[in-house]
Amino acid sequence: MPLTDTAVRNAKSRDKPYKVFDAGGLYLQVNSTGSRLWKMKYRYRGKEKLLSFGPYPLVGLKDARLKRDQARLLLLDGLDPSEEKKLERIRRDRERAVTFGVVGEEYIEKLEKEGRSPATLKKNRWLLAQTKPDMYELPVRTAEAPDVLRTLRKVEARGTFESAKRLRSFAGAVFRYAIATGRAHIDPTEALKGALIQHRVRPRAAILDRKELGKLLNDIDGFTGQETTRYALQLLAILAPRPGELRLAKWKEFDLAEAVWRIPADRMKMRRAHRVPLPPQAIRLLQELHGLTGTSEFLLPSARSWTQPISNNTLNAALRRHGYGPDKITAHGFRATFSTFANESGLWNPDAIERALAHVEGNEVRRAYARGEYWEERVKMAAWWADQLDQMRSTCGKNAEDK
Repeated sequence: MPLTDTAVRNAKSRDKPYKVFDAGGLYLQVNSTGSRLWKMKYRYRGKEKLLSFGPYPLVGLKDARLKRDQARLLLLDGLDPSEEKKLERIRRDRERAVTFGVVGEEYIEKLEKEGRSPATLKKNRWLLAQTKPDMYELPVRTAEAPDVLRTLRKVEARGTFESAKRLRSFAGAVFRYAIATGRAHIDPTEALKGALIQHRVRPRAAILDRKELGKLLNDIDGFTGQETTRYALQLLAILAPRPGELRLAKWKEFDLAEAVWRIPADRMKMRRAHRVPLPPQAIRLLQELHGLTGTSEFLLPSARSWTQPISNNTLNAALRRHGYGPDKITAHGFRATFSTFANESGLWNPDAIERALAHVEGNEVRRAYARGEYWEERVKMAAWWADQLDQMRSTCGKNAEDK
């Protein structure tokens, strides 16, 4: 006769454990200690086995019967409910072990095998470290948008809004990798579009007036600090590279006879090798600089260690010491200065200017047809720009003398 809720509730302990049976193998075991446990007796491949469903009253009669029926359905499919229960527990434990941190480390290893630059790998490792301890320990299969947002909010609270955006992008890449490898079903960062603070980024300051630029060039020529820093600023103005490309430049990349600087792909932002034409003024500076640092691997070695390049703050700090604050000019701003003057001159193909700056066309169709380097035009443009700087330097110097 099937059990009732009243019969289960009134089942009291005795000196010895006893069983109160329901139907379909389900029974309530009443122990002498007073505890009551739901169990199911069944046969699988001729062998009698037991399955536990939990304690009463935490598991009521209705829930126990539901668990019994689920077990019987497994038996109909030829499966052992006890083994399936073990496998399910193992699967849940495995899912809990597959955390964002585990997948994140694996994703970075993949990037390393793909040959990503040391700078890119370092940046991604730094981003992963920002997820500790909260998101780092989060199982990727059960992670939801609010879980990720909590970590991003902590980054925003430090005032580093751009880092929060980059962390969201990195997290999205990790979750998509987890989906591709069968360890997650969704990317919770998709739901966070528009959730982060949209911080207005000011463009890097640049000098766009000929007289002001001439004054800056003269101030650089009269730089009284580290001599290599003066050469770095002079080359930055003439060649308009990204500051990091110049800071990490090595002597082996320069061919003064052919007047070219070849920057390998692993040091370029867009992972494409880049050539920079060297006008006579740049060659003269490089020849002088070689007399100072030619025994080092680096064009601009650190004053503290000949085997390391100057720090990434050296050039901006030098500008600051000479009265050029971040609202006036930055090391990166020399690129905007060159681009503005070159475009406004009307002398040069805009594509040649973009290629000189190592920019990649954003439009995929256009990029497919714009593969040329415009080398000959860029050689002429480099010489023109170096001459323009000389003229501005000279004009500003004469004006100062007249005054």
